[in-house]
Amino acid sequence: MDRKIDPRHDQIRPVLRLVGPAMMGVGGILIAIGMISFFSAFGGFGPPRFFWCAFLGIPLFGIGSGVTKFAYMGAITRYLSQEISPVGRDTFNYMADGTQDGIRTITSAISQGLASGVDDRRLKAHCPQCSSLQDADANFCSACGAAMPKEKFCASCGAENDPDAKFCDACGQRFESRSFR
Repeated sequence: MDRKIDPRHDQIRPVLRLVGPAMMGVGGILIAIGMISFFSAFGGFGPPRFFWCAFLGIPLFGIGSGVTKFAYMGAITRYLSQEISPVGRDTFNYMADGTQDGIRTITSAISQGLASGVDDRRLKAHCPQCSSLQDADANFCSACGAAMPKEKFCASCGAENDPDAKFCDACGQRFESRSFR
């Protein structure tokens, strides 16, 4: 198995698991010293002597918290995945079982609609004289009696096209209403 994780990862994780909580502990102690100094100064007339410890402890506690989160992120993510995956799988299977009939009905309706639309377009062509819709295999128009062309040739490039085409397949030239041979 090709591992894309840094090989030193297993060595760094235990260090982070020690350094992070240690930084949080030192930061918490500094915050406590700063707060105790601040609130004990209310009893006397002097300023708090160690209030600066709180300003040092708060960022130290925050950084230690972030380091600890990184140290345990993999373990927490694996735990969450093991807890959530069975529920997601069961939900998916339940929804798949419950919607099979509906999906079959929808796909059947779509395929029937597509099939009928394709069949209708393949079997029809417009008369070049009166523009009435005719069967594609008709030799003469049933409305005006004009001969139905079997192919349409482009006047620009000479390419053969469907009799009902409005533009040339080869060059894109627009057909005039009477460009049949």
